[in-house]
Amino acid sequence: MAKAAQHKAGDVRAKTPDEIGTLLLDLRKEQFNLRFQRATGQQEGTGRMREVRREIARAKTILAEKQRAVAAERAKTNGAEPQRGSAMAK
Repeated sequence: MAKAAQHKAGDVRAKTPDEIGTLLLDLRKEQFNLRFQRATGQQEGTGRMREVRREIARAKTILAEKQRAVAAERAKTNGAEPQRGSAMAK
């Protein structure tokens, strides 16, 4: 398997939420393949596991930021304050 390029945070932020979802799916597939290679003793570069794990976290974080921004904008246009936490926290 060819080594995939590392996705920088700025590159991921430039993508739409749908593109980030596709990126997450691709990264999870790669993570599965790397785990499978490790289990069968075929993995050569162990550092790629760490890179993929961090890229998944980076993409999930940016996706959550985008979702919060959309929710805040929606609440702003409706005249309500954005919700923070759950209703049980009050």
